[in-house]
Amino acid sequence: MALNIVIMAAGKGTRMKSATPKVLHKLAGRSLLAHVLKSCEPLAAQARIVITGHGAEQVEAAVAADGISFVRQMPQLGTGHAIQQAVPALQGEGTTLILNGDVPLIETATAKALIDACAGHALVLLTVDLFDPTGYGRIIRDPDDGGVLAIVEHKDATPEQRLIHEGYSGMMAAPTGALKRWVGQLKNDNAQGEYYLTDIVAMAVAEGLPVLGIKAHSETEVLGVNDPVQLAQLERAFQAAQAETLMRAGVRLADPARFDLRGTLTHGQDVEIDVNCVFEGQVELGDGVRIGANCVIRNAKIAAGARIHEFTHIDGEATGASVGEGALIGPFARLRPGAQLGAEVHIGNFVEVKNSTLAKGAKANHLAYLGDATVGERVNYGAGAITANYDGANKHRTTIGDDVHVGSNCVLVAPVTLGAGATIGGGSTITKDVKPGELAVARGKQVALAGWVRPTKKR
Repeated sequence: MALNIVIMAAGKGTRMKSATPKVLHKLAGRSLLAHVLKSCEPLAAQARIVITGHGAEQVEAAVAADGISFVRQMPQLGTGHAIQQAVPALQGEGTTLILNGDVPLIETATAKALIDACAGHALVLLTVDLFDPTGYGRIIRDPDDGGVLAIVEHKDATPEQRLIHEGYSGMMAAPTGALKRWVGQLKNDNAQGEYYLTDIVAMAVAEGLPVLGIKAHSETEVLGVNDPVQLAQLERAFQAAQAETLMRAGVRLADPARFDLRGTLTHGQDVEIDVNCVFEGQVELGDGVRIGANCVIRNAKIAAGARIHEFTHIDGEATGASVGEGALIGPFARLRPGAQLGAEVHIGNFVEVKNSTLAKGAKANHLAYLGDATVGERVNYGAGAITANYDGANKHRTTIGDDVHVGSNCVLVAPVTLGAGATIGGGSTITKDVKPGELAVARGKQVALAGWVRPTKKR
């Protein structure tokens, strides 16, 4: 049977008070809508349809990918009206799963349970027991067999119905053929003057089709986002769940309430992470890695035994960055895309490395810049030294051989090669290659003037 997945993402999100469409606001580094789409990926749908409306062009550009199609709901006249716009795009006569673009943490297993229960012939609703169901449609069940009879929207519910704590999540699976028929019969004679998708429940009951209610595993996976407060609450709930998963896998978090994972984190044994660290993209931590407080690490691989000291920023972007075994990085260091550090490399405070490789045991401990450089083993790179890699139009590479010593406050003007064992005197500006073992000094001659009098300010 054909599977259609329809994601409603047309709402304006007025309470967000933002020019950004609500479904593009981010949770753990990914848009709300992207979270929903990711949950759907394993379901092998024949059609994935996103219903857009407010900010449609922006939303469509943000999530466009192979296998995703878009229909627009203009104007937005309710959830039933939204599905009416999707009807021409629905394929086959199997099952249509309907999800919400602002409910980001729906689990794949839950979505699959809805699909399996529907099996192309039953209407299956995802419900949840809520301590405070304000704003949710209430599930009205048959007192005899517990079957679902109707969903009453909060604004239309009687005082007695508002006492019901089982709410409708806004997500369902329906037989595709029946769904097309039902949404074509919807009317807007309600308090909001909208076409409610929930009205199809009564139609299914009237036709004698099974109407089932499956409860979500947790409240978190069906919580929607309507304002910045709810977004922040959901962010913290999601981060707490990720932190717990990591800790149960053996990672030591100094304080799980001060931990943020905005991507994927894989790890070995005995990893320790201090407070206020942020991990983005794909990060890999080897055995025994220790991350100090207030670090930001994005798209990087950190090998076993490495120590990332406090306030270090590692951003591999698309090309990635890597830190070798036993390396010491920081505090206050910055590794940029293409930084590839070997074993036991030391990168100290206020040192920046970009598109450079440093071989085993190389050290740049203070106030230095290495860009577009190849650095050999056991190199000592002095404080204040820089590679001048950009001529105003093109980048050039600096090559530093094994055991080179670069003194403080040197400028290496690329392209230039320093041979193995060479020494560069402090304060030198090097514009020509230096042969192995040579001492190179390139600075102005010191002049001392006896009896010189410092000028005084005229009054």
